[in-house]
Amino acid sequence: MSSEHEWPGEWMRGVLELCVLRVLADGPTYGYEISARLAAGGLGPVKGGTLYPLLKRFEQSGRVEIEWRPGEGGPGRKYYALTSQGHAALDDLTQRWRAFTLTTHQILDETGPEEDR
Repeated sequence: MSSEHEWPGEWMRGVLELCVLRVLADGPTYGYEISARLAAGGLGPVKGGTLYPLLKRFEQSGRVEIEWRPGEGGPGRKYYALTSQGHAALDDLTQRWRAFTLTTHQILDETGPEEDR
């Protein structure tokens, strides 16, 4: 799916937590890279005002741990890494999201009686 789509905000709020956890499952990374990966994956741009509060909530809930790393010729970066609690949340949310989307697909694919269309 192209990142040219502008997804409804309600959809993005529903899926952003899961997608950010998934990106972090690949290893420690920093906010701008997370946003770039989400955009490259087709979600479109995720603003810092949306992403960083989510990462802060992950930190407060124990889903991620942070590490400051020196920048190459610039300021340091805050890297985020999933904890075991974060991996468990990713597994749980992935299973629940797959069940939810299967249910949604089934509803969308239903065809009712001819007079209902």
